[in-house]
Amino acid sequence: MRFAIVTIGVTALVAAGIVLGGAWAAVAAAVITVFAWALDRIAALAAPDRVGQEFPSGAALSVALGLVHFPILFGAVAALSGAAHGTLDKVLIFVAASLFIGQVGNANAHELIHRKARAPRLLGVAVYASILFGHHASAHLRVHHVHAASDGDPNSARLHEGFYRYAPQAWVGSFRTGWRAERRLRAGRGLHPYWGYAAGSAMSLALAVLLGGGAGIAALLAIALYAQAQLLLSDYVQHYGLRRQRRADGRLEPVGARHSWNAPHGFSSAMMLNAPRHSDHHVRPARAYPGLELDREAMPMLPHSLPVMAVIALLPPLWFGVMDHRARVWSRRAETAPPVPVEQRH
Repeated sequence: MRFAIVTIGVTALVAAGIVLGGAWAAVAAAVITVFAWALDRIAALAAPDRVGQEFPSGAALSVALGLVHFPILFGAVAALSGAAHGTLDKVLIFVAASLFIGQVGNANAHELIHRKARAPRLLGVAVYASILFGHHASAHLRVHHVHAASDGDPNSARLHEGFYRYAPQAWVGSFRTGWRAERRLRAGRGLHPYWGYAAGSAMSLALAVLLGGGAGIAALLAIALYAQAQLLLSDYVQHYGLRRQRRADGRLEPVGARHSWNAPHGFSSAMMLNAPRHSDHHVRPARAYPGLELDREAMPMLPHSLPVMAVIALLPPLWFGVMDHRARVWSRRAETAPPVPVEQRH
């Protein structure tokens, strides 16, 4: 219920802002930024670390959010490229819609591509393709979950690697490694999924042209760039400076609780479908988002909520000051403790 109330409420506000502009656009932008930050600061709203009873799968909400992504995205494209709204309204609509797609849409698409059923997975792929980031569906599943917290993963940032150096390398690296992983998996059989991602992106661009011509293309590219940057920021923050150890046989230890940064903050976690509970997701990638758990002793914890840490990451000197010593502490723990095998559930 917590996830539905927060995500549906934010969706409704963003939709109202796109259609009506004015105060609605301002409120939508404020809720995703200032209001979310304020509620995260209220300890009473924090979710429990563990689920005390059987939890719902959350599948229906996830599918609904996947479907509503498209009217939000292309409604924003139409609003930004049209003449119905003034400049200030367009700025607020851009901020609200881009943050919604970057935080709610990305997190939900991530949830969808992890589902066993084919239809939800395809919906998640379509969401990523619509923001010109379809290859992430392959790179995340075939590369990131295999090589997370190691040099084999382009999306796991090294210690003292700034975001502006990391981001282009992660984008290009994930594109290449995702392509190679899919090619190896298929061994030349069938159509490479990247062609499907390209077709989805082409359809998105074509619809943007129909909605607003050149201005529509510009609007879509701006939203897509903003949304992709938020996804890259999320990966950057959640694995920064953490590395898996080599075992005696030369292989990497299994991905465990200490290989991802986590945030316990209630409102942003609900808005992002528990994406900040990142360690448990990597240990149990098939587990639905409502059941992800926290262990504040065994899992690295961020000092602020994930959206706040993403803003700090945009200022590398400040980021290094906040995070480098924390990453070193967890590295020392890893070096002094033998790797603990972790059950992987797929």
